[in-house]
Amino acid sequence: MAFPQSFIDELVARNPIEDVVGQYVSLRRAGANMFGLCPFHGEKTASFSVAPDKGIYYCFGCHKGGGVINFQMEVEGLSYPDAVRALAKRAGMSVPEDEQYQSRYRQQERLWALHKEAARFFHSQLYAPVGKQALDYALGRGMSKSILTTFGVGYAPDGWDNMIRAMKAKGYTDRELIDSGLVTQSQKDKTKIFDRFRDRLMFPIIDVRGNVIGFGGRIIKKDSEAAKYLNSPETLIFNKRKNLFGLNLAKKSKQGFLILVEGNVDVVALHQFGFDNAIASLGTSLTEEQAALMTRYADQIVLIYDGDKAGQNATQRAIPILEKAGLHVKVLQIEGAKDPDEFLHKYGADRFKLLLEGSANRVEYQLNAIALKYDTRQDDQKVKFLQESADLIATLGSAVQREVYAGRVAEKAKISLDAMKLEVDRAFKRRTNKEKKQQEKIDLSPARNLQPKSRNIRYDNMKSAMAEEGIIAQALRDPALLDKTGNLQDTAFSSELLGRVYKMLKQRHDQGLEVSLAVLEDLNQDEMSHMVGVLQRHDGPVNEQAFADCVATVRAEHQAASVNSEDDLLTFRNRLQQRKGMKE
Repeated sequence: MAFPQSFIDELVARNPIEDVVGQYVSLRRAGANMFGLCPFHGEKTASFSVAPDKGIYYCFGCHKGGGVINFQMEVEGLSYPDAVRALAKRAGMSVPEDEQYQSRYRQQERLWALHKEAARFFHSQLYAPVGKQALDYALGRGMSKSILTTFGVGYAPDGWDNMIRAMKAKGYTDRELIDSGLVTQSQKDKTKIFDRFRDRLMFPIIDVRGNVIGFGGRIIKKDSEAAKYLNSPETLIFNKRKNLFGLNLAKKSKQGFLILVEGNVDVVALHQFGFDNAIASLGTSLTEEQAALMTRYADQIVLIYDGDKAGQNATQRAIPILEKAGLHVKVLQIEGAKDPDEFLHKYGADRFKLLLEGSANRVEYQLNAIALKYDTRQDDQKVKFLQESADLIATLGSAVQREVYAGRVAEKAKISLDAMKLEVDRAFKRRTNKEKKQQEKIDLSPARNLQPKSRNIRYDNMKSAMAEEGIIAQALRDPALLDKTGNLQDTAFSSELLGRVYKMLKQRHDQGLEVSLAVLEDLNQDEMSHMVGVLQRHDGPVNEQAFADCVATVRAEHQAASVNSEDDLLTFRNRLQQRKGMKE
């Protein structure tokens, strides 16, 4: 059962899309529409548009689009019902009861509340007699009591059911504890559950809305055979690919940039020493979702991973992900300590600040990394160094940048600038020629270009699909045209999605309701983005003759696809001849 359509219509009307989007994106008006930088992918030129009159948004870069509910879902990572509830709260509306959605939302609320209670329990245990060793460990690592409170750091006591008993006393069930990921089930007897976190310093993972969604546990005994770090598993409320440790605090920073480090302890140390813009990923390699999340709060990232081989490899992987999101990347390499935590406690905040100010941009860092791979005293190694450096410099769009870095490499390798510039130019031409050929290949495949961007939506009959798109796009601009489709049914459409949207729009028009994409419930995000793209692609004035031609094309293509025998073929041919005679 879905939300009542009348409720959705009012919800959309009371949440103007330009106001909701404006909370996340700086918009400027250009004619009837508004434009800004897309919040879903990195870009330097505004390709994200909002059409207040249609109640939709669309990005010409990443092709995401939809109405105000879709935007709330996408920008906050919410499910459909949760986005509806968030918008209802914004507009001061009461949400109608719906058992399916209410059940899921209640489950999420229970898990948020359970994690909050668990965080309180762990924090209390840190200061209880049972947590003395953990508290001594934390204080010995230089963590102050105030920073422990700021991050809600706690302690999971050693034992099999300490947390379980505490949470059951609060009214939580075995099922809820299992769903939370805070417990594990016995492999032999599924009815038996045990605390997942035992004898660990606990770091609550808090999302940007302030909800405790998971935990990271660090072992405190040096001789323990258990894993050093243990994070919560994926749950209904926790997706480690879409969250960052410390961002709930760092988003309030006035520093103007973010510091990305590897571990929770590094984040805590940096905040304690005044660098309140530090964050960390959650036990996995950096993801595109995390990079996109960072772009909401900063346009520059200082990357500080460990100096060992694993850390340097992680740095090389992270740089293109961050740059693709549109972030300016700088890399700080720590000397005299293995990580920021150790450096800060050895040398202090002032010296770390000097390190930050001297951090290299990503090109300098990558050129240094290339240099470390080769012994330039040997001619063959020097050639490889120069060629790999040229390939890297060739990726820079600015000719000035290419010349500057070519000069630095030439000086380092003790060759002439002209020789290095020649090598860079060759590499640049190879790259641009390759990109040109790839674009030509795409340009020579018009049918491929017209296919939906989503792999889940395909057009089998391109001629009919283009006409179907035309019907929907014009009907959205002038719903009265839907009265002129005759007996055209959605089953005549070659695209299941386009037929479904046509049917929904026709039903709304026949019922006297608003005909708009923004109020359609039964479309997933990919489908909604595609439909907004259709509307953008078929932009232009309403043309009744073009609309009629589209309807005729859909009918003809459907009839042609229905021909299964010679009799059908003769009938179809006669109809075409009759239609031609009528036109003449």
